[in-house]
Amino acid sequence: MKGIDCATPLTLDNAKAVAALGYEFVCRYLVPAAYAWKRLTRTEAQALTEAGLQIISVWETSANRAAGGAAAGQIDGPLALNEAQTVGQPAGTAIYFAVDYDARPADYDAIENYLRAAAAALPGYSVGVYGSYAVVEEMALREACGHFWQTYAWSRGQRSSHANLYQYQNEVTVAGIQADLDESFGNEGFWNTAAAPTGPFPDVPPDRWSASAIEIVKNAGLMVGFPDGTFRPTQPTTREELAVVLAKLLTMIET
Repeated sequence: MKGIDCATPLTLDNAKAVAALGYEFVCRYLVPAAYAWKRLTRTEAQALTEAGLQIISVWETSANRAAGGAAAGQIDGPLALNEAQTVGQPAGTAIYFAVDYDARPADYDAIENYLRAAAAALPGYSVGVYGSYAVVEEMALREACGHFWQTYAWSRGQRSSHANLYQYQNEVTVAGIQADLDESFGNEGFWNTAAAPTGPFPDVPPDRWSASAIEIVKNAGLMVGFPDGTFRPTQPTTREELAVVLAKLLTMIET
């Protein structure tokens, strides 16, 4: 699939013009109001959806923000969560975090810690990284996130087999918008605002193998979600949590 990424917000007319040129997705910035000049809004997300385009969310407040490590990720994760919910991004989709500079091996630990800290504050969403070939390769090796968007900048002619998205050309005018060109290869974490069937929890899609079982125990009152409304299906269960579930079950059996 072919797509674009840009800092310019798109109107419905822009979005339709982009789609008419054969592009199928748009990568846009998920950032706070202080960055209004490039910020994705709910209105824009709805326009992109109406035009038939998929959306990729990327968080970037500064080029080397990820070098701030876990402390920066702990700040950015909740902010990204708030923006995702504000624009109507569904759970189960991806938020990419930008490493928009020529990161070196000395930076890799900080970048990994940044991604993991951000992910911990984003229940229900997947985390990806945008960066050079070396960044994508290293973060994939470390399993620091689940999605990878490679820019050819600083990639020195190399292309990662891990890339779900690949940015192959910069500074092109598309339907009157200055943009970069991208292609995708699956597992991108696309989303749009179109209504979709929901499972028992926002992070448990109806086609997940465990969805029906989770819905049964939820409806029976045996298990409940977290305060943010998610179930976190892959999070380990402690012995005391298991004891609570078993106690509830025994009470039901006895009555």
